[in-house]
Amino acid sequence: MNSLSLLAVLLSGLTLNAAETKPVPIPTPAPDPERLQWWTDARFGMFIHWGPVSLKGTEIGWSRGGDRRGYGSKGDEIPVEVYDNLYKEFNPTRFNAKEWVALAQAAGMKYMVFTSRHHDGFSMFDTRANDYKITSPASPFRRDVVKELADAAHAAGLPFGVYYSQPNWQHPDAFTPDRHERYLEYLRTQVRELCSNYGRLDIFWFDGLGKSAQDYDGEGLVKIIRGLQPQININDRTGLTEDHDTPEQRVGKFQNDRAWESCITICQQWAWKPNDTLKSLQQCLQTLVTCAGGDGNLLFNVGPMPTGEIESRQVERLKEMGAWLAKNGDSIYGTRGGPWKPTKALVSTRKGNRVFLHVFRSDDGRVELPNLPRQVKSATRFGGGTVKLTQAAGKLTLTLDPAALDPLDTIIRLELDGSAMDVPVMAIGGESSLRATASNVYQQQTSDYGPQAAFDNDADTRWATDSGTRQAWIVADLGKPRRIQRVRIEEALQERVQQFEFQYRDGETWKTVFTGQKLGPSFQQQFEAVTAREFRLNILDATDGPTISEIKLLDK
Repeated sequence: MNSLSLLAVLLSGLTLNAAETKPVPIPTPAPDPERLQWWTDARFGMFIHWGPVSLKGTEIGWSRGGDRRGYGSKGDEIPVEVYDNLYKEFNPTRFNAKEWVALAQAAGMKYMVFTSRHHDGFSMFDTRANDYKITSPASPFRRDVVKELADAAHAAGLPFGVYYSQPNWQHPDAFTPDRHERYLEYLRTQVRELCSNYGRLDIFWFDGLGKSAQDYDGEGLVKIIRGLQPQININDRTGLTEDHDTPEQRVGKFQNDRAWESCITICQQWAWKPNDTLKSLQQCLQTLVTCAGGDGNLLFNVGPMPTGEIESRQVERLKEMGAWLAKNGDSIYGTRGGPWKPTKALVSTRKGNRVFLHVFRSDDGRVELPNLPRQVKSATRFGGGTVKLTQAAGKLTLTLDPAALDPLDTIIRLELDGSAMDVPVMAIGGESSLRATASNVYQQQTSDYGPQAAFDNDADTRWATDSGTRQAWIVADLGKPRRIQRVRIEEALQERVQQFEFQYRDGETWKTVFTGQKLGPSFQQQFEAVTAREFRLNILDATDGPTISEIKLLDK
């Protein structure tokens, strides 16, 4: 995995694995819902990227120099002769598998996936396929990390799985004209070992980097796995569809007809990096909640240090998440996403006759939603506090004391007069009376990137402009004059905008309310109230084509 990164993720500015641009998979039989039930109920798992590269603090696999055979690119951060010999210095004597498993459980995580071998070719288990491994005589450590983790997880009752990279940039036979079949046999050998020597495996997490099933004999590998571990869950990175999708470094879109799991790092890098930027508790929790609200899982990655310990600040953050889940986990575990699709302000999950509404942001304590086709018998706030409820005119309105809103997540439990599970999924749309226009739309794709997307209250949509655009404007026509005294703007690709002005139309003239420079992901500005029908964000300078996910015009 990289920075498993090959392409830029437009919405988050993070990196994306080339596996997300993989060829159309070969269809396979639909996953068995009963076999996957424990996994979809779990919602939250621990991902671990670790290996000798932690000695350098650079990215696993991707910082290895030399040819990346079969991928048409080279790395040059660490010379091959240095990278490939790091294992001779790697002696993580403070590694304790039981502590890692205990941390996952303290964080409220319900399963664990460990990198048995990454693209750099180094095996963290005792393989007979070659000697480039943690148990090699040349290794000072010589302990089977996969075995110790599997044993600890099994003893604690924590479902355990392995990540396994089909690419191996260190192997001499991969993608050679006359020896690639020998490489495929190497893959089969290692897959057979992992499925035979470590007890029950609940997850097999491939990472094929966009190659086809034929390139890595995906069908043959899956046949071996399912023959030895029939209960297992296999992800979609084999060139086959298998059991679940794997959006990377981003929250997946709402999808309740096929299982999915976002893999996201707790810091920025997959492997440990000194002083890497750690996500805030708010970012971590809202990412988890939004995954659940989209009907998906979160596989949250930590990168242990070269000592074998997980960094103390990462430990603290995970335990904070666990403490929150100990109080609020009923709204996450065992739920399904919906009935409202997630937005950046609101997320919903459901279970039985209950809907859990997660309010991340409300300007005045008031929440308006498309009404449910069932009566809401009661609305109560987790942790106490009153919630006023009305169902009328096609709307469900909830009102709370703004002072009681939790900046992390205000959770409201709705009790319905029947099952919440068969309620149709609804989008929380923007203002129906608002009409948006813009000076430029990316490749004229107005249905996907048009200006209306900046006002639809949907985190998954955005207004985008053509690459190379330095100046652009977007106008909101409210249909009639309205009093506005605050604006919130969320830039999808952060800090492209370098200078802008916010304006309103007065007759034939645009008058400037205020000017600014960078916007970023959560810009907001209060100003003296203006009553007008049309408002404009006029971007005067940008480093590249501006793209805006949300603009919110507010009267308080």
